[in-house]
Amino acid sequence: MKHNKKRNTAFIYEALTLELTKAILEKNRDRKVESLSLLREHFNHSSVLAQERALYTILLETTNTKEKIAERLLEEAKAARGVLDESSIFDAQSKLIAAINKGLGPRVWSNFVPNFKVLASINAIFNPKTSIKKKVLFEQSLLDAMVTPVSQRDAAQMKTIDNITYHTFIKKFNAKYNALLQEQKDLLNRYITSFADDGFELKLYLNEELKRLKDLLTDSMEQQLEPLISQKVEGVLDYLESFRHRDFQEQDLKKVLKTQELAQELHGHD
Repeated sequence: MKHNKKRNTAFIYEALTLELTKAILEKNRDRKVESLSLLREHFNHSSVLAQERALYTILLETTNTKEKIAERLLEEAKAARGVLDESSIFDAQSKLIAAINKGLGPRVWSNFVPNFKVLASINAIFNPKTSIKKKVLFEQSLLDAMVTPVSQRDAAQMKTIDNITYHTFIKKFNAKYNALLQEQKDLLNRYITSFADDGFELKLYLNEELKRLKDLLTDSMEQQLEPLISQKVEGVLDYLESFRHRDFQEQDLKKVLKTQELAQELHGHD
């Protein structure tokens, strides 16, 4: 079945999120601001696209569950999707597609989305124009994925991806991302998605992460560091302490990422 990914709300969201991630890693402020602006405008809590994407998410994130539960979730998601106005979704998608083409260009549509196959299946199930026979086949395929452990599902999915496409993606995107520390990836991911919950998950993460960094740097101060390095570490500790009196700002992202790297280096040279 031919699939128009530009009419797949979940794919658009994933492609935009990837574009935002690349912009941050490439330090391209203009593309970062534009990507984040589009996500906030078109996927805010009250938008029809956010409502539809939430249904995709329920089905996409359900793994290793019992068959009856998977069937019930699928039926409820289909019913909820049927309540949404088809023309409103189409109009909202059209506006977003036009905004992406104008503000970011066509490269967004070529972003590699690993779960594309499952997103396409869900889109076909939600599409009222899909034939009954094809819809039943897609539903069975989706149910199989929902009852399968996520590790097995991802492994099977990656086998279907053309090697050239996959390695091109690795070269252009994952090369930078994979070079990051795990804690840097965690921070970056939470920052990217912070618009979806008004930064709630980000705040929870920072509450723990900033404390961890302060403990590591304080511990490093007890070692016999060179005077200049010790002075720099004290400055970083003062910076981390400043979050007691203010909120995390956009300009703090790069500084905290560098602090995570500093803490790792000092800890590794104990």
